[in-house]
Amino acid sequence: MTANHGVFDRDTDESVCVTDRVTKNCDLATTQIRTHDTMPPPGGTMSKSRREFLTTASIGLLGAATAFEGQTEAQQPTEGPAGAPPAFGAGPAVGPEVSSATFAEAEKLVQVALHDDERSEAAQSWRKTMAALYERRTGPRKVALETPLAPYSRCDPVLPGQKAGPARDEFVRSNADPGPLPASDEDIAHAPVTKLSRWIEQRKLSSERLTQIYIQRIERLDPKLRCVITLPRDHALGQAKKADTEIAAGKYRGPLHGIPWGVKDLADTAGIPTTYGAEFYRDRVPSSDAAIVKRLNDAGAVLLAKLSLGALALNDIWFGGQTMNPWLLEEGASGSSAGPGAATAAGLVAFSIGSETGGSIVSPAMRCGVTGLRPTFGRVPRTGAMTLCWSLDKLGPMTRYVEDAALVLREITGPDPGDLSSVPSKLDFNASGKVKGLRVGYLPRWMNERPATEVDRVALETVKKLGMTPVEVSIPDWPYDSLQLILFAEGAAAFEEFTLNRKMNELKAQVPDAWPNLFRQARFLSAVDFVQADRFRRKVAEEMARVFADVDLLLVPSLRDEMLTITNFTGQPSLTLRAGFVEVTQARSDWAPDPNHPLPTFHPPRRVPHGVTLIGRLFEEGALCTAGIALEQAFAVAGERPPGF
Repeated sequence: MTANHGVFDRDTDESVCVTDRVTKNCDLATTQIRTHDTMPPPGGTMSKSRREFLTTASIGLLGAATAFEGQTEAQQPTEGPAGAPPAFGAGPAVGPEVSSATFAEAEKLVQVALHDDERSEAAQSWRKTMAALYERRTGPRKVALETPLAPYSRCDPVLPGQKAGPARDEFVRSNADPGPLPASDEDIAHAPVTKLSRWIEQRKLSSERLTQIYIQRIERLDPKLRCVITLPRDHALGQAKKADTEIAAGKYRGPLHGIPWGVKDLADTAGIPTTYGAEFYRDRVPSSDAAIVKRLNDAGAVLLAKLSLGALALNDIWFGGQTMNPWLLEEGASGSSAGPGAATAAGLVAFSIGSETGGSIVSPAMRCGVTGLRPTFGRVPRTGAMTLCWSLDKLGPMTRYVEDAALVLREITGPDPGDLSSVPSKLDFNASGKVKGLRVGYLPRWMNERPATEVDRVALETVKKLGMTPVEVSIPDWPYDSLQLILFAEGAAAFEEFTLNRKMNELKAQVPDAWPNLFRQARFLSAVDFVQADRFRRKVAEEMARVFADVDLLLVPSLRDEMLTITNFTGQPSLTLRAGFVEVTQARSDWAPDPNHPLPTFHPPRRVPHGVTLIGRLFEEGALCTAGIALEQAFAVAGERPPGF
């Protein structure tokens, strides 16, 4: 589309074609415009034809580019012929006055350079062609967008022509004898869900006793960690007693029956506060349960704790302070699933549910030394959970052992009508399945540069020892961070109201890399670039499909930025598990460095856990967990606990 041919002459009030070249094109332009089917912009009127637009508007979008004179608001178009379709820019001028200088400054934000004449034309016509597009937000006909309302477009990680996921639904858990019940409450608290469930099923341990153990640990240890936002004692004990009664009556619901758990405080819980970690939500009490909460209730699990998250799912600072890492209390637990990471590592819950948009399960799992399973996008419904990004958000288990994560995933998988992106999927898992012959892809350069460590390199050697086959793979050197435009735009849209009414200023974290500033900045991202980023996303997904045509899994350094970004945007599942230990001389942080607040340093260095990450094919979490169990047993470090917890 280009500018109009006819302009309004200020001195004569007559429609003229300003050059001979344009005169030759006037009739053709009119014909083209009249046959182009387009709806009017918000605030426009159906009574104005495209012919009138060519005569009266200060800019047209459909003719040859040329200089022009603007029409004043007082001028009224003449009645057009019957049957002429509506035109862009035919409505009244609205919004604040803008100038060439306005555009010159805005160009710096979106990195686009206009010529002087282009800038002048855009400025003079903006109030007729573009300003009305904001009427939904600025009025007069404002339209509220309810929180559960999702975008019309839906993200599907499965590319056209591809088939994803296993052909069968089969789940085979381990059947080893859990052994005698430990004498120590601490040993019971840190036991795997696989053992806790067997002891409860065999009635060697009651759900009420186990719940009391965790409550006492939360009351004693949470002041050091700040990982629990709400502890619904009575609710938890009521569920535990009900579980014991049912089990005694022979109504055993399955491996999670009677198991106390915690959920990141962005999933709704009926009658129990759900705060999103944000000051302006701290008194919010939902009336219904999120889909995953309902499913775990149906499985007989005991909701014990609402766990901390960085405010609105960013990093590890919430209205109660910073959640700390049980292995190193001088540093944050990482986020935004900080509470699930810290609480699970410290033995305050048997398992937890976290969420990830761009690394929020992987990073705290790494930092706190637990297992984090980020499911395929669409496998686990997000109904009743806070939305940050409709096309990126995922909910998944955080546990101390890999099989525990599979047990939890089994209960929360499957579609829900409240989440338009959730889809039917199968889970084919065998805890004792064979891993020999699996092709494990890796990027050689990544294994020899930061953030990879010796632990990552040993993990690659362990793959070989287990009979899996390492396969060198490569990906293009593309600007993958360009995809983050989608995250910032969707996040800013999800919290538009709180950004525009400045409620964001109430959040504890007010630094350049926190949501308040990022959401304000996102107002100036280009809509065109959003579409281009989405097209780039498909190109990246096609590249990942190429990689997975040659391998069954990928082994990657957990915090390699490119792979965190790529796989979150393509929807691939990931499994992060503890693989060893490293020494650090400085506390680590999710936040950009601040010279005014340097991080603590350590002499001698401190020993902390370090994990590796497996990336799987879409919907093949079963294979991911089977391989993870084999690696976990070979690493033999999952049972070590943070000192003091």
